[in-house]
Order: sequence, then structure tokens, then C-alpha cells
Amino acid sequence: MIGRVFGYVSQRVPSLLYRVSLTMKPQVVFVLGGPGAGKGTQCSRIVENYNYTHLSAGDLLRAERAREESEFGQLIANYIKEGKIVPVEITINLLRKAMEETMQQDEKKFRFLIDGFPRNEDNLEGWNTVMDSKADVKFVLFFDCSNEVCIDRCLERGKVSGRTDDNRESLEKRIQTYLQSTRPIIALYEKLGKVRTVDASRSVDEVFGDVKTILDKEG
Repeated sequence: MIGRVFGYVSQRVPSLLYRVSLTMKPQVVFVLGGPGAGKGTQCSRIVENYNYTHLSAGDLLRAERAREESEFGQLIANYIKEGKIVPVEITINLLRKAMEETMQQDEKKFRFLIDGFPRNEDNLEGWNTVMDSKADVKFVLFFDCSNEVCIDRCLERGKVSGRTDDNRESLEKRIQTYLQSTRPIIALYEKLGKVRTVDASRSVDEVFGDVKTILDKEG
């Protein structure tokens, strides 16, 4: 089943993205950091102040999980509950669809914040295979925050978010997944000189001050 999705992605991605690439390739910023680092909050601020579209891999997966006719809803639910990373074929398909729909509606919307992706080596390899020639990754915006602060924030968020993974058991699994799988991806981009690090342990306004400095410099 997963293989069929990957084949579908490989066949479908060139369509619109190829046509758009004749004028402007999608410009992508990967937004990474541990659970509770404030990625979503800061992405909302960026969208308010800059011409970016925010695509949250996690939100797209949760929406697909909730969609009644989804072929992959239960599979996604199982992965999220266990704090594991959903197969890359599914995630890339959802990201691709969201990018296509955005650019179909407004051709000037070609800048994307992709939040929570790539989360592991498999994600990165999948992106490079399917999207490397279709989109330009400008840099990685890394929100660096201690595990303790991240867990405390998520537990507080869980009181009102309704998210099934905002509990201590799931959070501990998610933190371990992040440390083992996502941090090596950040380190890889650091070697390429493509990571912009922000101390995310501070207040929302202080963090966004640094984000603004980075985005103003990067253009």
C-alpha cells in the first residue's frame, strides 16, 4: 500500500510543480525543533509578517487521520500514538498536495515554511528523490530548546489542545525519536552551512525578534 502511494507521488509531483518551475520554483524553509519548541507559534508569526505559507507536516497528518474516507487514517493514528515517524511516502504526498493547491490559488505564493519535516533520514531521502529538482530548500530554521522546557510546554498545551500525543508517555517517546532521528538531520544541514539556530527557550516575542533578523537577512 505504501509503495502505491510513493509511485503515485512520483508520477503526480512533476505535473504542477514542473509548470511552476518554469517561472519560479517553490522556495522552502524547513522548520525543525523538538516537540513544544514553539515551531507552530513562530510559523504563525512569520506568516503574519512575511509572504510565507505555513505547512505543518503534523497538522496535515492529523487532518488526514481524521478524514473519514482516508486510506491511511488508521495507519497514521497508530504511528502518532506510538510517537513514531509516519512513512515518508504519506507525508510527502500530503505536502505535495498542499503546495500544489496553494500555488494553484495564487502563483505568487511560492514560499513555504515546512514545519516538522524532514524528521529522519528516510524523510530526507524521500524528499531528495521526489522533490529535489522541484523545489529549492533555502535553509533550516532550527528552534533549539531543552527537553525539560519542551515537555512542560506540551503538557500545558495538552490541557486545551485535545491532541492525543500531548501526554507524558507519548512525549517521552517523541523526545527520544527527535533526539535519535531528527537531530542528525539538523547536524547534516549544519555541515552544509544551511542551519539558522534560534534559542527557543525564551519568550515568544524574544524568539521572534531573532527570527525576524534571520529572515530579513536571508531575503
